[in-house]
Amino acid sequence: MQEADAILKMSQRLDESFARAVDLMFACKGKIIISGMGKSGIIGQKIAATLSSTGTTAIFLHPAEAAHGDLGVVSKNDTVICLSKSGMTEELNFIIPALRERDATIIAFTGNNRSFLAMNADVVLDVGVDQEACPFDLAPTTSTTSMLAMGDALSMCLMRKKNFTDMEFALTHPKGSLGRQLTMTVSDVMATKESLPLVNEADSVSDLILEMTSMRYGVSGVVDVEGRLTGIFTDGDLRRLVQAGGNFLARSAAEVMTANPKTVTPDLLAKSCLEILETYRITQLLVCDKDRLPVGLVHIHDLVSLGL
Repeated sequence: MQEADAILKMSQRLDESFARAVDLMFACKGKIIISGMGKSGIIGQKIAATLSSTGTTAIFLHPAEAAHGDLGVVSKNDTVICLSKSGMTEELNFIIPALRERDATIIAFTGNNRSFLAMNADVVLDVGVDQEACPFDLAPTTSTTSMLAMGDALSMCLMRKKNFTDMEFALTHPKGSLGRQLTMTVSDVMATKESLPLVNEADSVSDLILEMTSMRYGVSGVVDVEGRLTGIFTDGDLRRLVQAGGNFLARSAAEVMTANPKTVTPDLLAKSCLEILETYRITQLLVCDKDRLPVGLVHIHDLVSLGL
């Protein structure tokens, strides 16, 4: 609760300094560098990761390592965000003159506007808190939460200012479920035509059952003489035929099929295909090209197994 209150109070202190920080980061021709010691450094690593995944090149620079050679990563086109609750972190302040020599822009996250860090920054963002959640008011808790919230706010504003799209987001997350939802199409997951159960309209129900059961899908498409899809026959249709009784094995596929079944195209997003399956409570969909020629089949289990 204390941390939530601190974030609310911080949001009320946002002013033109926040807008200037966003503008400086947007105008940055180099990279965004985040630096901080201890728990602030851990928050800085998360902020750098968020920026990198939302369209802004960002890295974390450990201030102690920076003083022993890693400052070479900083150029005059870079913007450096320095995180320090007190603004008096020795390792961080030690490298401030070197950052100035490289003409890097400095944005400070601190709770002490009179500190050395604040006095030497181009923009100061106030992340001060009344008290840590720690019962001794010692362990960084509320203060790091405030820094994290400020970093997220900057990242999201910068993301919007750059018109960063969901498709661009997917390109930075190709392995995760988010990337798959935004990029994977039906053609990536469908069973191909070689393993596609299909019969002709004139084939018998016996032929239809053999074709349907030869594959693992419990379904068969029905095509006309030109190979275009005209119907579908499922294991549910077979159960209904059995329940109705009579000699149905000699009937043609065209007589027992469900005509004009729902289909999808290969370029449809796999996530959208899953939504269709769930909406109509079906387990598979035939995939057809623009000429209604069957080219594949998608089963709901294949989509769910991908984490969609």
